[in-house]
Amino acid sequence: MNTFSEVYKTLRRQNRKQYLLLFGCLFFSALLISSYISMMYSPTILTVLPEGGDSRKQVMMIFVLTAIGCMVFSLYAAGLFFRQRSKDTGIFLALGADRRLLAMQVLKEMCLLLALSCICGIVLSIPFTRGLWTLFRLLVVDTEEMTLFLDPRAFVFTLAFSLMILFLLLFTGYRSIQRISVIDIIHESHRSEPIRSVPKSYGKLGIALLCAGVFLGYQGPSFFMSVFHWNPPGALSALLYLPALTGLYMILLHTVVNGWRQSTHRYKNLVSDSQMKFQGRQTVQTLLVMSILIAGAYFASFYTPVTGTGSAAEYSLRQTDFLYRFRMDQKIPRKPEVQTLAGRYDVEITDWTDIPAIRLGVDGMDRIWTQQAVGMTEELRYRRLLCSALFLPESAYASYTGDAPGLKPGTLGAVFRGDANPDSYSSRDVSLVTNTLSGQTMKVDSIVPLKHDTLFGYYVMNDEDFLSMETGLSEEWKEMLCLFNVTDWENSYDFAKALFYDITDHSDQNVELYRSWDPVVKQIDDHEKGFYFLDPEHIEDHGFEKIDYNERDSSAFRLNWEYMPKFRILDKQDFLKTLAVYFMLFIFIAIVCFAAVFVIAFTRTMTIVLSGRLVYEDLRRLGASDPYLYHTVRDQAKRVFLTPAVVGTSAIYCFFAMILYLNDQSFSPSELTALWICALVAVPVSLLYYGIYRVTLRKACRVLDIRCKKD
Repeated sequence: MNTFSEVYKTLRRQNRKQYLLLFGCLFFSALLISSYISMMYSPTILTVLPEGGDSRKQVMMIFVLTAIGCMVFSLYAAGLFFRQRSKDTGIFLALGADRRLLAMQVLKEMCLLLALSCICGIVLSIPFTRGLWTLFRLLVVDTEEMTLFLDPRAFVFTLAFSLMILFLLLFTGYRSIQRISVIDIIHESHRSEPIRSVPKSYGKLGIALLCAGVFLGYQGPSFFMSVFHWNPPGALSALLYLPALTGLYMILLHTVVNGWRQSTHRYKNLVSDSQMKFQGRQTVQTLLVMSILIAGAYFASFYTPVTGTGSAAEYSLRQTDFLYRFRMDQKIPRKPEVQTLAGRYDVEITDWTDIPAIRLGVDGMDRIWTQQAVGMTEELRYRRLLCSALFLPESAYASYTGDAPGLKPGTLGAVFRGDANPDSYSSRDVSLVTNTLSGQTMKVDSIVPLKHDTLFGYYVMNDEDFLSMETGLSEEWKEMLCLFNVTDWENSYDFAKALFYDITDHSDQNVELYRSWDPVVKQIDDHEKGFYFLDPEHIEDHGFEKIDYNERDSSAFRLNWEYMPKFRILDKQDFLKTLAVYFMLFIFIAIVCFAAVFVIAFTRTMTIVLSGRLVYEDLRRLGASDPYLYHTVRDQAKRVFLTPAVVGTSAIYCFFAMILYLNDQSFSPSELTALWICALVAVPVSLLYYGIYRVTLRKACRVLDIRCKKD
């Protein structure tokens, strides 16, 4: 071996495991980014996520988080690679090698390694993406709209991402070579940062701060609103979570310095405790990063079950298969036309019901926001005419539900969901009802709470009051609810889709409105401000998505159109399509975070163990047995693996449970189901995590020549 390249090639062969680890991390990042982008820009996904919509923005945010995660993941692996190779670099410099020559060699290696990993990642991302999507279609929803089409132009983003990673890798490698002190480079892989002792109360105090910080961060803004009528800015609200971060750091610090066991044998864990303290600062920082990554991974994993379980249960428990509502000035298909359409699809209609409704103005407390130097303040002001609401006649309500409320004149019934908490009844208080066209008013003596999921949100009037308040209303203020069932709703998708298209085809521009559009609020805003922000010509300027009949297949239209029908099978399929998209996108976040945790845990454990290799050799010479040495290695590995897993998993699980409970101070059956699903999701991940722990432990014992025993 006479040339520098031959010597470097020999060293590369001896350090092939370090190259394989870096290649694996770079390949994994390229694979995930390629798969995510190709899916995100496929026509299938873009149909569900319309241009400029909030859902598209959320997906872009997830992509940014994924890219940052992959970048940090790759840089961590690169930092470990250059740190392990620092000894070779220092020896070359000590022997007189030119720094420029070493830099060129690093440039060639990194370019070749990144190019190979990028090509492999892009090529394998196609079957990887299609395989995941096909599996989801088989398990969840399989319709013709769910066929995945990939856009090859999306892979350009992967190349751009790879170039950015290459730049960062070269910068990291160049900085490691340009160190002034050769001795610093040689000893870089053996650097240690011992940590001082802390009181044993740090652990319990850290747990208390973690719980308090999470609670304050989530409930703090609500407290300021309810007590001080002040809405703090987002940055200030985020500061309320700082005690949680401090508590997390204290928990990890206590774990590294003191541990959690109360051992009666004072010196049994002396070696493992001392070695953890010897590299304590690095270890605590690593455990902190791992805990946050695990929490982020489980957040992505739990998001879909938590948000989707309630909707899935609602579709299954609906009392009516088909419901659509329309204004009386629209020529929407009625029962004869719908029956004719149903006959074409061999669908049998049963239990048809028509319920008339009128839109009247109601009074209430108006929230007036004022921008302050810090945050916004809220002022409540009573308005005799605040907004509008839909009212049903008592007889029609009783005929459909079978429940006769027996309302007296001047009394209203407010319809709540079947599982509504009594504490929410005050949210529907009304004391004055107004016919905005005739000016006729009716004082409300009392409100009776009624429960029915299908008619949730409506008010019910005594028939005499209904006829009286209806007088003078034009067709634009009158509506009709058409409700019916079919004999086999699960096989009525084609009919439901055709009826939905028929309804949109017969709806004109006057009802091409956002779901929160209110004619009474429009009258007030037009008079006071000169415009109404939800009118089609202003809605996009205020951050909302414009309703367009040409986009009727998009999720934005079906979620936000004011007169969107409620067809059980159509809603279920739309929900599953949207769920599929979000699940597939969030799963990439989870994979990135978990993969980063696995690599970091493996490398941190091996670093701690290998830094104490001489200690283990001395202990063996002093007569330490293999079981004792195995115990010390296992104790250190457990702290690295177990602590962030327990903290990250329990913290995010309790966070979701707290959110679900604080919604209405109780757990609904669907929320309990969601929590069970989240727990089930954590089981296979925990088993995989345990498998990585066992592999790492065996690897550490093999390197230290310690005979492994089965726990």
